Amino acid sequence: MKSGFNKQEIYEILTRIPRGNVTTYGQIAERLGNKCYARAVGKALHCNPDGDKYPCYKVVNSRGKLSSNYAFGGIEEQKRRLEADGIRVENNKVDLKIFGMKILND
Repeated sequence: MKSGFNKQEIYEILTRIPRGNVTTYGQIAERLGNKCYARAVGKALHCNPDGDKYPCYKVVNSRGKLSSNYAFGGIEEQKRRLEADGIRVENNKVDLKIFGMKILND
């Protein structure tokens, strides 16, 4: 399945998520032109070459749940990084009404 965007486009979006905010796989996919490609975004994030440069820990699912397959150390590491960023995590979930942000087109 061709997604119409490349991984580098996704990684670049990650660098624009402000401290203390998260976004969702679907929002990134929508920003890139098709919200149906949320799974493709997730797969690209799993291949992230540099978790510090491209903060994929700031991406959660549409309900705010953390990823059990977080590429840089699992769910506990994603939770640790989010909390270090000032984001409250309860029951492996982030309140999107408080910490979520909509990625807008430039």
